[in-house]
Amino acid sequence: MPDNNDLQTTDDVILLGGRKVGRGHAPFMIAELSGNHNQSLDTALALVDQAAKAGAHAIKLQTYTADTMTLDTQAKGFVIEDKNSLWYGENLYTLYQKASTPYEWHPIIFEHAKAQGMLAFSSPFDASAVDFLESLDVPCYKVASFELTDVPLIRKVASTGKPMIMSTGMASLSEIELAVRTAKSAGCNDIILLKCTSTYPAAATDTNLLTIPALRTNFACTVGLSDHTKGIGVSVASIALGASVIEKHFVLDRSAGGVDADFSLEPNEFALLTEECKRAYEALGEVKFGGTRNEQKSKQFRRSLYVSKPVVAGEVFTQENLRVIRPGYGLAPKHYETVIGRRARKNIEPATPLDWSMVD
Repeated sequence: MPDNNDLQTTDDVILLGGRKVGRGHAPFMIAELSGNHNQSLDTALALVDQAAKAGAHAIKLQTYTADTMTLDTQAKGFVIEDKNSLWYGENLYTLYQKASTPYEWHPIIFEHAKAQGMLAFSSPFDASAVDFLESLDVPCYKVASFELTDVPLIRKVASTGKPMIMSTGMASLSEIELAVRTAKSAGCNDIILLKCTSTYPAAATDTNLLTIPALRTNFACTVGLSDHTKGIGVSVASIALGASVIEKHFVLDRSAGGVDADFSLEPNEFALLTEECKRAYEALGEVKFGGTRNEQKSKQFRRSLYVSKPVVAGEVFTQENLRVIRPGYGLAPKHYETVIGRRARKNIEPATPLDWSMVD
């Protein structure tokens, strides 16, 4: 566990493009476009439009070319051999060609997002991508899980002085420590750490959401979730554990395909995600006993002591003429045994709520 002060961030609230993100603020929702544009700029712009309608606060791209990611070779290790992978049999170079977002699209997509009131930023995968994104004046950066151990890249991103969002999929605690320490030493104090499971799609059983409060405790920073599971349940649950940022892959139509389509949300699903994450956040509230202001009227439906048969002055209260029933305008039920056996001070009609003035 980190114990050095230089690993502590500025915590709680970070400004991303002027928007407050962190504890005490509704979840910040990021729609990850990835390669789901299928190399169509029109599709990419439609994704932006639909993300805005679905309530996303930001869209995120990935900035790389096949050449900056890997080598153009069929050598062993450069073809995906895992039969359980969505991309089984794909050559890495060809896959990244299909998934990459052309650099010339970036300013078009970013401006389109800004016109919709959303932030737009990206994950750079090498130093040249950082330089390119700086020329577009992005408000923040995202470091992908697979790049969390790329210390030179983290140092390059942090040197911009802009907030950094870092996914922690696969990373050990010491690897996260190194990434945070590197970012801070290079000039970045505004860090958001996202719990992430780097399988595609990820199983809920592999998600380990309890890591989220541990990240906050260990690094005193804003935390969130980069969610690769199907559906919205995992993301909504993460809000209860302190997630302030939710990142989900986004697609117009899963059935139409896309490199990440299988674990991406369609617009109506993302809209539901946004709504339910906000609802979960609002439900957190505070530690409170005794009921809320809005609950006070409901107290009338509690049980209380009522006279159930006519009672004359001097008559003894018994189980036959005194009952514990709804509504709650009489004495509390805890006084039942105290009243039984005592006498009435006056005549009492049935359906009268009992109070101490009626008891001798």
